[in-house]
Amino acid sequence: MAEPRAKTAEILKTDMSGLLADWMAEIRAAGADQRITDAELRAQANEFLKLIADAAAKNTDVSSESWRPVREFLEGVSRSRAIQGFSSSETATFVFSLKKPIFSRIRRMTVNDVQGLADETWTITEMIDSLAMHTVRTFQKTREDVIVRQQEEMLELSTPVVKLWDGVIALPMIGTLDSARTQIVMESLLQRLVDTGSEIAIIDITGVPTVDTLVAQHLLKTVTAIRLMGAECIISGIRPQIAQTIVHLGIDLQGITTKATLADALALAMKQVGLTVTKAKPAQSA
Repeated sequence: MAEPRAKTAEILKTDMSGLLADWMAEIRAAGADQRITDAELRAQANEFLKLIADAAAKNTDVSSESWRPVREFLEGVSRSRAIQGFSSSETATFVFSLKKPIFSRIRRMTVNDVQGLADETWTITEMIDSLAMHTVRTFQKTREDVIVRQQEEMLELSTPVVKLWDGVIALPMIGTLDSARTQIVMESLLQRLVDTGSEIAIIDITGVPTVDTLVAQHLLKTVTAIRLMGAECIISGIRPQIAQTIVHLGIDLQGITTKATLADALALAMKQVGLTVTKAKPAQSA
């Protein structure tokens, strides 16, 4: 009796066009998504069949070096589909749907060989299941990377540093201030201080819902970093509720300039840089 490796390779290489046609039919029956064209799907399936046929001719261990091209191909397919918005099950179906066309050919080749049928079925099952799991793992890793990148972009967008006047920049904060966001706040503020040569930075916490000990510590770290850059910091948006919370928690903000509103902070900042804002006199009629 031929070894499973040899018979598996023979199954994959014999009537590859027929196998491809049956596989495409299975994919369509499973509900092929319109986000990928039929031509692109067929090209991927054809390339995949050729790769696994070459690899199976050497061994059926999908973790071996012989199967590296197959794994890399599936990684590319998984990444592209994750970005396109496919689900993990939809992505895995690309591999799993190959089982039925192969099993039908195994039965024909081993019609009088019960043990051979069992051996081939087990070999193919292990091979395809392993490839499908590799596909799912790559898909999940890609989705995780996309989510992390989106979170970082959202954090950057939620911490815009704006130039209010020559020498004065401001960071209006909205939402909770955690460790990850504090790091981005520091990096954005410090870089903006360097870029603009500003002397004063205003951190407005009007949009921060609550201030607890952890939030206060993050603010203090940010203020310290700003001072190390040779600039001054003003914290605005100290509402009555936040002021009471800070007092009850015993948080020491001594030495840090605070203001109730962003307007008050801006007025103080402009005064510190030597600017005075006055109302323009109304134009006199001729």
